[in-house]
Amino acid sequence: MQSILYDGIKYLGLGAALLLLAACAPRGVIKYGVSHPDADIQTMYVATQHSIDEGSAVFGEARNFTLNHFRAEVSVPPNHELGQIEWARDEPDAAKHFVLTGTRILRDGADMGASLAGERAGNETMLYVHGYNNTLSEAIYRFAQIKADFDVTEPGVLFSWQSAGDARGYIYDRDSVLFARDDLVDTLKVLTARPGEKVLLMGHSMGAQLTMEALRQIAIGGDRALLKKLSGVVLISPDIDPDLFRAQATTIGKLNVPIVIFISHEDRALSLASFLTGKKERLGVISSPQQVEGLDVRVIDFSALDDGRGLNHLTALTSPAAIGVLRGMIASGQSAGDEGDRFVVLAGAEVTR
Repeated sequence: MQSILYDGIKYLGLGAALLLLAACAPRGVIKYGVSHPDADIQTMYVATQHSIDEGSAVFGEARNFTLNHFRAEVSVPPNHELGQIEWARDEPDAAKHFVLTGTRILRDGADMGASLAGERAGNETMLYVHGYNNTLSEAIYRFAQIKADFDVTEPGVLFSWQSAGDARGYIYDRDSVLFARDDLVDTLKVLTARPGEKVLLMGHSMGAQLTMEALRQIAIGGDRALLKKLSGVVLISPDIDPDLFRAQATTIGKLNVPIVIFISHEDRALSLASFLTGKKERLGVISSPQQVEGLDVRVIDFSALDDGRGLNHLTALTSPAAIGVLRGMIASGQSAGDEGDRFVVLAGAEVTR
C-alpha cells in the first residue's frame, strides 16, 4: 500500500511539473526567413488535419474534416548540433536557427503524390507521424532535424494529425489519434499509388499508436497489397499498451520486415502516460523479450544512450550517441529488418544481445 501511494505521489508530482512547464514556457513558432548559403535545405511534404492559411506562418488548431497538403523547405543552420532544433525565439537568423524558407499549398493528396514523385530519385518515401503534445510548427522542424541528422536526401512526408499541442490534452490527443486513422490510410495509398512505390513508416509516441491503428484498419479491410508496399515500420518510444499492441500486431500479421521498436527504460514521459492510463508500463519501456514473444518485431533498447533531453522520450533521434550508433548500424548494413536477434540492447558504441 505504501509503495502504491509513493508511486502515485511521484507520478502526480511529475504530471504537475509538466503542466506547470507547459503553462509557463512559450512554445516554438515556425519562422519564415532567407536561407544561409551554407545551410542544409530539407524538403518535405506535409499532409495535415490542421487548418492552414496560405501565406501565413500561423497554422490553425481547430479540428476539421479536411486533410490539407503543402510542400515546405526548411533551412537547417550550418552550426546545427546532432539531435537539436535550433529555435529562433525572436528574429530568425538562418546562420544560427532553423528557418522555413518556402511553402507551396497543394490541391490535394493526388497533387502531393505527383509532385513528390517528380522530385524523388528513388521509389521509397519516408513518412513520419509525430506524437502527443505537438504543434505543426514543432513537427515540421522535428522532421527536418531527423532528415538532416540521418542524411535523408530524398523529400519525405510529415503526417500531422490534430494534437492539441498542450500537455493537458492527453485524452484529447488519444481521441484525435482515432479521428486520424482514415486520413493516414489515405496518405499511405497516395504514396504507393504508382508501380513499385514503397513507404518507410515511422511513428513517435502516440503517433506510433496511430500508425498501428491505421495498419490494423488496412488489414481488417483485406488490403494486403497495401501492407506489402511498406518497406519498414518503426515505432519510436511508442505510447501503446503492450496488450493492445499484441492484439494490433496479431491482426496486422506478417509484414515484409519485422516492426522495429525503439525503447528506453528511462523514458519519463511514458512513465507519466503509464500512470494516466492506469497501467504501470507502456510498450516504449518494456524490459524483456518475453513481452513481445511470438510477434514479428525487433526491439532496440537505447536506455544506455539517454542524455536527459526531452524526458528521454526521443532518445533514438535526439541523443548524439544514439544517432551515431544508429547511423553506424545503418552504414554497416545492420538494417531495421535484419533477421538476427529480436531484442537488442545498445551500450555505448557496443551492441549486446
